[in-house]
Amino acid sequence: MTRPFLSIAGIGKTFADVVAVEDVSLDIARGEFITFLGPSGSGKSTTLYVIAGFMDPTRGDVLLEGRSLISVPSNQRNIGMVFQRYTLFPHLSVAENIAFPLRVRHRPRAEIAVKVDRMLRLVQLEAMRGRKPAQLSGGQQQRVALARALAYDPLILLMDEPLSALDKKLREEMQTEIKRIHVETGVTILYVTHDQEEALRLSDRIALFNHGRIEQVGDGRDLYDRPRTRFVGSFIGNSNFLPARVTARMGNIASISCPDGVQLADVPTREHGGGGEPVLMVRPERMWIEPASASPASEALVCTVMDASFLGDSMAYTVRTRWEQNIVVRTPLGALRAPLAGAGDKVRVAWHSQDACLFHPA
Repeated sequence: MTRPFLSIAGIGKTFADVVAVEDVSLDIARGEFITFLGPSGSGKSTTLYVIAGFMDPTRGDVLLEGRSLISVPSNQRNIGMVFQRYTLFPHLSVAENIAFPLRVRHRPRAEIAVKVDRMLRLVQLEAMRGRKPAQLSGGQQQRVALARALAYDPLILLMDEPLSALDKKLREEMQTEIKRIHVETGVTILYVTHDQEEALRLSDRIALFNHGRIEQVGDGRDLYDRPRTRFVGSFIGNSNFLPARVTARMGNIASISCPDGVQLADVPTREHGGGGEPVLMVRPERMWIEPASASPASEALVCTVMDASFLGDSMAYTVRTRWEQNIVVRTPLGALRAPLAGAGDKVRVAWHSQDACLFHPA
């Protein structure tokens, strides 16, 4: 078996009586782009700081190519770090900021000059080498921070919410740049964000954190199409969750009944821990609206349209079921199966069974 490049082995971190991280384990290949995704307080940044050496874990280990890093000081781990705040030296030029980590490592002057030029080309800031940070935009400052973190050829680059201070357009531009730089350098990146769209755009794999644990690891399609838990299904993308009663089950396929008596067969199932009632998850874009007379009541939900919103490329409908639950249906304009519905209209909402997922107690 090939030894993982980086291995997070049973990491735990407790502050007084607060468990911030609990038994996090993950193997990472050289050159991978891994994103730690999750809500605030889920443990993703704490895990990153343990890897960086800024925090000591309460338990567990971090191994780089089979060698433990726990006793290695942070400045000797050969790990680069980019923070949300750019932490640039305001009195130094762009070139001097990039050169700084090389100077403190006492690299030869000629080597520093070559490396600074290479980093400026990499982040496309050659023309701004003499400017001070205050003369740069937020995106340009983050490029300088990225170049500085890469200047000494770290084995791993850690990025903690690096784009959260930027506006949407600039954030998307920087996402493209980070992806390009990852491809060009081949550096292993561990990236922390709470933005699911950012994670989906950038990552080879995503580790989704919740309450100090990793709920699921996989690529974006894995997490979106095959969520293992209700939390994963609710955090990645938008979802409708409908109460359901299991009427028959064979392996990972079930037949269910909705609160209004609608019967659905051949529904894929997932087990979840703990108690509670079964719940059916259906993505808004996997549903469609039909006229009230189009389908037998046993195959679709009879609903009342509460709101219809034009979104340019699609229509978003909020509809209310017979048991008084609001759900959302999003349909591309070219795929509408019925004339545009308006508030107060009776419609039927349908979907293919294989596009739903039933979460039920273990």
